[in-house]
Amino acid sequence: MSTNGTLTVRDLAVQYAGQSRRALDGVSLVAAPGQLTAIVGPNGSGKSSLVRSLLGLAPVVQGTITLGAMPMAQWNARERARHIAVVPQREEPAVPLPVAEFVALGRHPHRSAFGALGVTDKRLIDEAMHRAGVSEAAARRTDQLSGGEWQRVRVARALAQDAPVLVLDEPTAFLDVAHEMAVFELLDALAREGRTVLLVSHQLNLVARFAAHLVLLHQGHVAAAGTAADVMRGELLERVYEWPLVVTRDAAVGALALLPLRRQSGGTP
Repeated sequence: MSTNGTLTVRDLAVQYAGQSRRALDGVSLVAAPGQLTAIVGPNGSGKSSLVRSLLGLAPVVQGTITLGAMPMAQWNARERARHIAVVPQREEPAVPLPVAEFVALGRHPHRSAFGALGVTDKRLIDEAMHRAGVSEAAARRTDQLSGGEWQRVRVARALAQDAPVLVLDEPTAFLDVAHEMAVFELLDALAREGRTVLLVSHQLNLVARFAAHLVLLHQGHVAAAGTAADVMRGELLERVYEWPLVVTRDAAVGALALLPLRRQSGGTP
């Protein structure tokens, strides 16, 4: 796996056909190796459009995305997949597969069209399933999995790609507390090993604990970026999320935490 994994987005704009407003407008960010970078913001802020841009699936009308010194606009799909592993927000396989075969799809960008899995491929597949906690489900079919198991299998496939950059769009959706924490701890470990990990998440409290760098999107623009202390500010988050809230510090772990308040007239905050 290459370690030249600095992902740089400069002045990116995305506009879908028939839409008067840009989904992203002038977004810039840097996701560096060795740390977890989190993209946060309310629904419709442009988070998924950013992920689609990395996949080459969004109509980019302005700006650049580079990995190291390499502009991604020049890459084909196989080259993108060798360098960036993506776990999209929504995905269903056209045909149910055994879990081990689905995870093995992560090795496809590194193989010839009809090449068999080699020793390295099998090792990376086994390691990916182990780290994602789905080894015991290897023989089960993807249509027999719970929502949480399916999420972790998709993470395993991305890990099997062994790419220097890992991008995940809401990877803890459908997960219970234990598996949610396990995914965040796994992503933290992967970042500490030298990968670039870019995470899209609604879980602001977990992001504040694990992410070294946060980018807050609002209506397609960067509303704030920096450490948790830079972004987790009550007046800023109230404006972006359009909901009353307070930002406090969790006494147990020392991290900043968001607490939404009740809005109902006469209700207790």
